[in-house]
Amino acid sequence: MSKVIYSLYIDIPEDELDIFDKDILKSKEIPTNINTKKQFKDNYFKLLANKKWYAESIGVEFKMFEYDEDFKNFKIRLQTRYPFITTYNVVNFYKLKLLCELANHYDEILYLDFDVVCLTKDNFFDNWNLDKGIAVFDNTYKVNTMESITKHTQTIRSPTSKYYNTQAMLIDKNLSPKNKVINTGIIGANKEHINKLKYFDDFDDDIKTMKDLTTNYDIFPKKIVDFFGYDNETLFSVKLNEHNVPVQWLDNQWHYFFDKAWYIPKITKFVHCINKEFDVAWDRYEKNNF
Repeated sequence: MSKVIYSLYIDIPEDELDIFDKDILKSKEIPTNINTKKQFKDNYFKLLANKKWYAESIGVEFKMFEYDEDFKNFKIRLQTRYPFITTYNVVNFYKLKLLCELANHYDEILYLDFDVVCLTKDNFFDNWNLDKGIAVFDNTYKVNTMESITKHTQTIRSPTSKYYNTQAMLIDKNLSPKNKVINTGIIGANKEHINKLKYFDDFDDDIKTMKDLTTNYDIFPKKIVDFFGYDNETLFSVKLNEHNVPVQWLDNQWHYFFDKAWYIPKITKFVHCINKEFDVAWDRYEKNNF
């Protein structure tokens, strides 16, 4: 059975960064995208080496994708057709384009966001039977109640925004609004389920629906709709439901969501550095005697 691990790093030009969190920033706090750009540059070689090390440790091929001609052409096509989509959105749709393409050549695939640090030599593919479904992390626990939402409690990228955006899309498709907030920072999947997802099959219609919903107040009030956008994870959840794709939920060992709490448990295998505090992850890596 052929297997591959891949990651993606796109250094978004500064003039294309969207400052999506301006309403929740504290005084003198650096916008997320600007900090992310700096931390990725500062930690680029370590992050790349870490993923290569993990793949080699478990005897699986590793592929790294960056700002190449294929990405440039994909970006041009998307932003020509959908000029309202940010480069950040393009990057995240591109990682799923790669997932679909790799499914034509490999039986099982593990995707790791570039801000994921591997802290184990345990084999992901041995621990997760991907015949049971796509393995992703469930972020629904971070969703705020509708009553508590204000422009200062969330951003367009918050799990809350994605949860209600997914509901609106499912309702628009006459499907049950019941959904989970998917985090696509780590994805394990086999080719059968990737193909069943049909992520890009109705992409034009899906993007049109997303655009229409940004000004549609028939389903949800304005304070909810104002945070709707063009998020890959929203569409991922919709596709799971629309095509009845089996899913299994990664636990905190295999997808530790490193954000507000400034520590990484010893049992962590993959740490997703949402806060970009990579020094804490490198410290844990060294303490694990790697």
